[in-house]
Amino acid sequence: MITKPDKNQVRKKRHARVRAKLSGTTARPRLNVYRSNKNIYAQLIDDSQGVTLASASTLEKELNLESASNVDAAKKVGELIAKRAVEKGFTSVVFDRGGYLYHGRIKALADAARENGLEF
Repeated sequence: MITKPDKNQVRKKRHARVRAKLSGTTARPRLNVYRSNKNIYAQLIDDSQGVTLASASTLEKELNLESASNVDAAKKVGELIAKRAVEKGFTSVVFDRGGYLYHGRIKALADAARENGLEF
């Protein structure tokens, strides 16, 4: 019997291909996105030093979300990560979609981040 590969394994392979081509620097960090079924997380990462510079997720109480797994929640996380990045002096980032297709929650987060001062 032929079994289908696990969706997350396929995503991880796709993410590895993407990560082979891009990395964050001190001047232009990587905006990494992780999406689970219930939440969405965003991090600004400096790969040259291996540190996380800022992060935001739907788990934060200050967002006051009814549902953490929809497009509106992703928009709020995008706004929050952009605000935190600009506060730390970053306006240009490298977007790492984490192997996810660029639509839905991922696209909403990216668009909100762009509208709030990030360039990528």
